[in-house]
Amino acid sequence: MPLSALVARYDHVLLDLDGCVWVGDEPTPGAVAAVTALRAAGKGVAFVTNDTQLGTEEYVRKLWRLGFQASLEEVVTAGGALQFVLAERFTGRSAVVIGSPAIHRHVEAAGMRIVNDTTFASRADVVVVAVHPRFDYGELRDATQAALRGAYLLGSNRDASFPMPDGFWPGSGSILKAVEYASGRTGETVGKPEPVLVQTALDRLGPGRALMVGDRVDADLGAAHAAGIDGAIVLTGASDRETAEAATKPSAIAIAERLETLVLGALR
Repeated sequence: MPLSALVARYDHVLLDLDGCVWVGDEPTPGAVAAVTALRAAGKGVAFVTNDTQLGTEEYVRKLWRLGFQASLEEVVTAGGALQFVLAERFTGRSAVVIGSPAIHRHVEAAGMRIVNDTTFASRADVVVVAVHPRFDYGELRDATQAALRGAYLLGSNRDASFPMPDGFWPGSGSILKAVEYASGRTGETVGKPEPVLVQTALDRLGPGRALMVGDRVDADLGAAHAAGIDGAIVLTGASDRETAEAATKPSAIAIAERLETLVLGALR
């Protein structure tokens, strides 16, 4: 199936997951056909996500289960970026971790000691914050106490919410904001709109003109701009058309109803 004139101009296409490739546990309409067409046309493909609830291998398995081909090298996550930053700066130190089992594994793989639910929690060197469905007051308390004592505050991203089939759920940014508000501290984040994830994907894809496609004006367009590439918005996730059309710094190279429309059909 031929690509749209817009997408055909690019050598590589970077795709956000939540709200662009899938919502919850279902692909967005036509997304499987769109990604298949990109590969058939010889385009480089990468999946770039702020979601930290799964590990890289788990995202690859989910992509295959939903009908998408994917390799480990093609999936770039905020969890992996957290691990890289922690390994560079804090190996051998202690951490309070708010996050999924995958985030705990990333922190441990960075050579850190997790001190949640111990007498050392309030004296941790680093507080790591990412979304997970079992977030509770005890985690917020330990993170707040550690941050107040001077722990470095590192979050996966500032996404306020993410799309699910029954509506929007609170994202990592909402949890990070709670820790910041309680402690009076401001954290660093590694996910989009910071350019790290996009730059990692571009390094793996190699030379060529690249397009970032996502559903969030702030995170996805922001990351594309920060990394020096074009960005497009699809309307199956966080941002609606009014928001996407109002974005000027940066603006979207295209706005489409869904990924399939952008990749295979005429834009509306």
